[in-house]
Amino acid sequence: MSAPTWLEHGSLVLASNNKGKLAEFEKLFQQLDLPVQVIPQGQLQIEDAIEDGLSFVENAIIKARHAARISGKPAMADDSGICVPVLGGAPGIYSARYAGDHGNDQANNEKLLADLIPFRKDGETIEGMFVCVLALVTHADDPLPQIFQGVWKGQILEEIRGANGFGYDPLFWLPELGKSSAELSKEEKNLISHRGQAMQLFRQSLAK
Repeated sequence: MSAPTWLEHGSLVLASNNKGKLAEFEKLFQQLDLPVQVIPQGQLQIEDAIEDGLSFVENAIIKARHAARISGKPAMADDSGICVPVLGGAPGIYSARYAGDHGNDQANNEKLLADLIPFRKDGETIEGMFVCVLALVTHADDPLPQIFQGVWKGQILEEIRGANGFGYDPLFWLPELGKSSAELSKEEKNLISHRGQAMQLFRQSLAK
């Protein structure tokens, strides 16, 4: 079995400046034990790309190409968010800036709770799902980006619960565990989360 061509570069740029994502990816890549240096784009003074795609896949590719073009190295990007069917899939790709300011977790959670009030009915749950799309490009103009997708289904709570994680974790309820995502340890979350699922598919691709 030959190694993937991007492994030959010896380094891979992770196209994110989100501290929560970077912390999760650090643990996930440690588990993979790859013979490659994973470099957060911030260490290379690479600013976030303009995410003007209309899907998780488009935005993940945009971010990966942006990091690869500036760094000259292979790059992986994550685009992820929470989708609520009763809201037509919102916040979706706008999850990080749902309330206006990018990355304001408290404001985003408050807006989601407010937007769901008209849909709350006694005894009925509101379904939601976290989505993660990873895009890997060997260079900026790679015509065949590799895509790995994870979907994590749960329910949306009526109030925040738990202090771990980031983003919408405090509102994401896992009935089979009796916990919110924000009540899981990093290790527990990585085993089952949308990002963990996508990384498992990435790992499986290395064995092919």
